[in-house]
Amino acid sequence: MRQGRDTIESTAGLVSGEAVHLEVRLARAGSRVPALMIDIVAQVVLFFGLALALLAFFGLTGLADAASGGASQIIALVLTAVGYPTLMLVLTRGRSLGKLAMGLRVVRDDGGPITLRQSFTRALVGATLEWPGMLLIVNWAVSLVVLTGSPRGKRLADVVAGTIVIHDRTPEGWGWIPTTPPPLARWAATLDLTGLDDELALAARHFLARSRGLSEPYRTRLGHALATEIAACVTPGPPADTPGWAYLAAVIGERHSRAARRLARDRASHAMLWPELFAPTPAPSTVPGGTTPGGSAPLIPGQPTGPAVDPRSLRPAAPA
Repeated sequence: MRQGRDTIESTAGLVSGEAVHLEVRLARAGSRVPALMIDIVAQVVLFFGLALALLAFFGLTGLADAASGGASQIIALVLTAVGYPTLMLVLTRGRSLGKLAMGLRVVRDDGGPITLRQSFTRALVGATLEWPGMLLIVNWAVSLVVLTGSPRGKRLADVVAGTIVIHDRTPEGWGWIPTTPPPLARWAATLDLTGLDDELALAARHFLARSRGLSEPYRTRLGHALATEIAACVTPGPPADTPGWAYLAAVIGERHSRAARRLARDRASHAMLWPELFAPTPAPSTVPGGTTPGGSAPLIPGQPTGPAVDPRSLRPAAPA
């Protein structure tokens, strides 16, 4: 059940101004800290570049002295610490260089695009209380504690500005996905999958994908154990004489199909609200049998080959 808890803790249900529920993936310290490191490097380079440019300007205009040198550093610091994050978030709709590299985006608490006021507030609070901050190490420690302890992964600047950071990239699919055998499609459509948790479904999916590398009798034993465990939490039961491989493939294939349809509906509704944030992505194309283009389906114990068969011809691959 660990994976299920992680999924719940990594997502958030937002309600937009149009009263539409949005599901987004929250960014945590593991992805935000590397993004911050990239932005810090960019800010340091920008600071020295601006300072040198201002010093050269004062030198060319004959105004170079101690006061102009101090003024160059102050101007460069303000533009780097406040101007850089403000302009980047506004021009890129919530992405700085670090966030762009890590696939993150800053949005409002309701999931909408960040505004200039929120970008400036976020940058100002971040510059004074976080990075570079007025107390340096103390500021950084407090910010990290707030970030890791916040249910939505908010830092101090996010709390004040009313923003959150989300993952902007769609996660890639995991390899081969079994499809429901055609003779079991009508039965699979009636399944109640609410009792099937993520951990057990993932175990069955791994078994189906890696069955070629398992030897007998361990392959049959493991498949029978998984089918028995899934049958205890999924209703209705399979038709008579359904082999274990077909039962597992039907359950996992139907579960994936329902999740894909639900995700497509959610992304379509999100894209209607904010196309620049939730642009729909085309689903990966597949060929019959659940294989991806250029690939082949793993061998499943006892899987019949050839065209679709009648349900009555499905026989157990091995004694249960």
